[in-house]
Amino acid sequence: MIITVTLNAAIDKSLSVPSFRLGRRHRTVEQTTMAGGKGVNVARTLKTLGQPVIATGFAGGPTGTRIVEQLTEESILNDFVRIREDSRTNTAVHDPTNGEQTEINERGPAVSAKEVELFRDKLLYLARGAAIVVFAGSLPRGVDPDIYEKLIRELKHMDVLTFIDTDGDPMRHAVRAEPDVISPNVLEAEELVGHEFNDEEDRVIAVREMVALGAREALMTLPDGCVACVQEDGATERQLVRVWIEPREAVAAVGSGDAFLAGYVAARYQRQSATECLRFGVACGAESTQRLGAGLIDAREVERIVSETQVERLVAPAEVG
Repeated sequence: MIITVTLNAAIDKSLSVPSFRLGRRHRTVEQTTMAGGKGVNVARTLKTLGQPVIATGFAGGPTGTRIVEQLTEESILNDFVRIREDSRTNTAVHDPTNGEQTEINERGPAVSAKEVELFRDKLLYLARGAAIVVFAGSLPRGVDPDIYEKLIRELKHMDVLTFIDTDGDPMRHAVRAEPDVISPNVLEAEELVGHEFNDEEDRVIAVREMVALGAREALMTLPDGCVACVQEDGATERQLVRVWIEPREAVAAVGSGDAFLAGYVAARYQRQSATECLRFGVACGAESTQRLGAGLIDAREVERIVSETQVERLVAPAEVG
């Protein structure tokens, strides 16, 4: 079983608005409304890929009820802690005429210490039957930034693999607990290591730095794929890998990183090699850009796209020569 954790779950509205301009009145040409938050998006993709997954986290008020109802309608197993305050609603506006995307995310509800403790107990109970736990997304108000760190430490004692995709202080705390995999995008990675990246060499150095901070593996998502520092089962050394796919015109890019992570997790759950996990993740991320709505993919199309991914083994800059 795979568990996804979304502490700041939401109802996500995705709107397609041609020639979008601030301060103007517009009409949508396409729109979707679905349960969201990064962990929920990962769960949706995993479900489509046929993997056993259960989504958990916080859900509150009428919006929380809609989140649970929509997940149930999608046949995604879920077990959320109900909280007093209302869960958030997020809006993404995609302009198909130029590919630009504008996102407005509410900050989310305040969560009490008692509600946090109820969630901890629920997660540790669910994890008894889990192989992987994926922590993804921001934290709602009132939740300490070290919550992921504390939960990862407890899960490691249960021999559960832990994956983390967040940013800021929650990510900095999380890596101290030595999670198995972290999966930031470029901006999140720059924030974590403390400097900007100017070229491919900088990105390669960065994934090594992220591993040095504590993560067993680091996957940095890029618009066309990823750069990763990974370790094959039984291997003593990590390897640096660049996986990419030829760019394709996107319908919407919201949630492509979540689809990438879900693809990597699915392949990892099936005990594929690290390189094959990365290729499958990149294929899932690329396929998801063809749909309006996070976490939506066509599993058959993913299988076709995998063959289009390209892989390059990298040499760490410090080791050149």
